[in-house]
Amino acid sequence: MFQFLRIWCNKHLTPRQFILVLSLFVGIGAALAAQALKGLIHEIEGLLTHSFDTTQSNWLYLVYPVVGIFLTALFIKYIVRDDIGHGVTKILYALSRKQGRIRNHNCFTSVIASAITIGFGGSVGAESPIVLTGSAIGSSLGKAFKLDHKTLMLLIGCGASGAVAGIFKAPIAGLVFTLEVLMIDLTMASLLPLLTSCITATCLTYFLSGDMQALFPFKLNTPFTVQDVPTVILLGIFCGLISLYFTKAMNAFEKVFGRYCKGMFSRLALGGSVLALLIYLFPPLYGEGYSTITLLLNSSGQENATDVLNNSFFYGHSEFLLLYLGMILLTKVFATSATNGGGGCGGTFAPSLFLGCIGGFIFAQLWNNYGLWDVATPEENYALMGMAGVMSGVFHAPLTGVFLIAELTGGYDLFLPLMIVSGASYLVIRSFEPHSIYAMRLARRGQLLTHDKDSSVLTLMSLDEVIIKDTPTLTADMNLGQLVRIISNERSDVFAVVDKKNMLVGVIGLRSIRKIVFRSELYRLYTVDQLMHTPTILLSTADPMQVVMDKLEQTTYSTLPVLNTDNTFAGFVSRTKFYAHYRQVMKDFSQE
Repeated sequence: MFQFLRIWCNKHLTPRQFILVLSLFVGIGAALAAQALKGLIHEIEGLLTHSFDTTQSNWLYLVYPVVGIFLTALFIKYIVRDDIGHGVTKILYALSRKQGRIRNHNCFTSVIASAITIGFGGSVGAESPIVLTGSAIGSSLGKAFKLDHKTLMLLIGCGASGAVAGIFKAPIAGLVFTLEVLMIDLTMASLLPLLTSCITATCLTYFLSGDMQALFPFKLNTPFTVQDVPTVILLGIFCGLISLYFTKAMNAFEKVFGRYCKGMFSRLALGGSVLALLIYLFPPLYGEGYSTITLLLNSSGQENATDVLNNSFFYGHSEFLLLYLGMILLTKVFATSATNGGGGCGGTFAPSLFLGCIGGFIFAQLWNNYGLWDVATPEENYALMGMAGVMSGVFHAPLTGVFLIAELTGGYDLFLPLMIVSGASYLVIRSFEPHSIYAMRLARRGQLLTHDKDSSVLTLMSLDEVIIKDTPTLTADMNLGQLVRIISNERSDVFAVVDKKNMLVGVIGLRSIRKIVFRSELYRLYTVDQLMHTPTILLSTADPMQVVMDKLEQTTYSTLPVLNTDNTFAGFVSRTKFYAHYRQVMKDFSQE
């Protein structure tokens, strides 16, 4: 069927028209997946918690989260049989190392897994799984129509932007997210397909939900004034520090799971116990936390905000509200890490919004009580701005933070302070951490695609594609005559000397033996062991391409030996072949 459609489209549509049609369908698929996920989460959560008494804690908070991540872990291990965690990181990896190819099962498995996790109380967000789902839809369509690598990357971007636009009803944020976080280059060839997916997903979401309101309705009671600028800057710095704490603490806790929890049940025991205990003590940590955000955005001082204390031991003690929110601010990162580390599936979108809202509310309350100068800081305004600040810091995406929060809340009247907070937060975290929470893992391995074209081309290259593997190897006990017979029919000018275990012991270059290679009387007098030299610079198959380029530039040799990760000889990399491949990838990458 796809073959027939491809032939028909080639006859009746131009390539750009064909991409626009595909981006339309990608937007539809992303919106439908987003609505399905939100509906499943709402139904599961409502079914489990609708009868809870708000005046006291409930022991079921100790049970539901553990059951949720256990069911998710079983689903992933025995049905999916693939890693579907860290959704946005998987997209970035697919763009840089897998030619934009995402497995087809990601079109639906992340929806099911995250719905179970979050519905049962997992303290994560649904946005990263749905972004992976949208990107997988774009990748699957591209693979079905056998499109090239560059077009496949664009369709992945369309799926991601459509997913963000659909789940948040935020088309501009969807577009900007793809540019900032996935680092898809904005060109005239990519702008229209991305916009098409965003608009399609948003319109379909409005149609299916029958609700034209923003996700978090917000009413501006106190307008922003110039006198507020200093406090807004301070809020941005505070949000940057929260973002840094969230990023560092999450990575540290994930390392604990990687080091001490090797099996599914050990991960479940640690993650489930931590998550259940935290949710039991602080019920706002249950699920995405959007009800808490809505509450704080529509509070006036502590009048309505005290409802956050429902279902907890602090119920009825409004004097402890700030202490309670402060403890939630500190423990949210552990609840999120425990959810994913224990076997659940979810992202960090919602946790960053949740932390930003609470952080902004706490900042405003403390400033109103202990501020250095008499400037009113409306809690609801600063809670909204805090959301933009923490999101900008965690994702290193200030524009996404500004547009997403403006579209989520309808708070366009606070556009200027949103920009100030997002910019300040971004500058703070960039001083300590150069990469976002999604990109840092890939950046450390040299596998991150960025807007730097030189770096991106190196990321798209593979060392395996430039290794010369067919050159015969020598042994140290060969004499010069045997050496000449072996190399006489070869085009290479450098040869590896290996032992019986294929371990590299030296290298022979034709230049070094050219004075004796034609003197037959010396053929039995010299051995390879006497003629070889030990290379001072070696490459490894685990080296990022940037390291390979740096090593080639450090040496005067035109060819360097490559070792496998077990130190056995793998082949050679020549400067000529490396740069020829580099130029070809750059040409393909730069073409519109």
